[in-house]
Amino acid sequence: MLRLRAETLAGIRRFFAGRDVLEVETPLLAPTTVTEVHIDSIPASVELAGQPQGFYLQTSPEYAMKRLLAAGSGACYQIGKAFRQGDAGIRHNPEFTLLEWYRPGFRLEQLMDEVEDLLREFLPQAAIPRLRYREVFLEHLGFDPHRIELEVLRGLTRQRLPVDASGLDATDCLQLLFGQMIEPQLTEYCFVYDYPAAQAALARINPDRAGEPAARRFELFCRGMELANGYDEETDAEKLRARFERDRQRRAELDRPIPEIDEKLLAAMEHGLPECCGVAFGVDRLLMLLGGADTIGDVLAFTSDCI
Repeated sequence: MLRLRAETLAGIRRFFAGRDVLEVETPLLAPTTVTEVHIDSIPASVELAGQPQGFYLQTSPEYAMKRLLAAGSGACYQIGKAFRQGDAGIRHNPEFTLLEWYRPGFRLEQLMDEVEDLLREFLPQAAIPRLRYREVFLEHLGFDPHRIELEVLRGLTRQRLPVDASGLDATDCLQLLFGQMIEPQLTEYCFVYDYPAAQAALARINPDRAGEPAARRFELFCRGMELANGYDEETDAEKLRARFERDRQRRAELDRPIPEIDEKLLAAMEHGLPECCGVAFGVDRLLMLLGGADTIGDVLAFTSDCI
């Protein structure tokens, strides 16, 4: 597995070198972190000038890489460690290896093409199907996730899963239903795209072909697990500020830690984030596919319980 990891990382670097995409590094420690409701960061204390300062281990390099893009880096990628609180299981480790890259001037469809090209470097296969989020819900669960009323959705969630859905919002319900009822039934390889607007995170929101607001993002699923998550990036700082505030309000309702908004990211975006698309790609999960591993621990030299 050590050799496989080394060969895979070398192959990723060859792939991007051949496309003139710049490798960059960004900090693992930063004073702010993501506000996303269902992602919890790991806090850390750092002494600066003799005073303890609150920092976070970063959940991805996204914010810092966007600051580089706004400063004129051009197309760039990074292979590095990311950290998430409470993530431990068959496919999760609190510390994991993430590949993330950004392509100024790309459309989302072009980025899906490039993700597919990268995957073929390691897993040769036919063209990967591209399915709309609406289509998979209609096929597997019989309702339109963009139009269903919340109380109806909560009722369906209670019927299909052993959960109390009374306090869940639409995103909670849809993510549970997708993960438990749909994801195991997807084809071996597929892209799912055009998610509900409430699941946009930092992606642009545009009307889909049915006229409903949809998040211009995709996820790549391979053999029953998510491998990549890509966005047509929102470049309007005020729109993102409003999303961050909604995240913070929802976290308060759930009695979860409430991170401060990353003002340096928003300032960089106001300076001028280029029109671009970006994607996060799970290196450890790719190694699980390549090595035939059943758990993420099988492809790590050190898991969280043995360091």
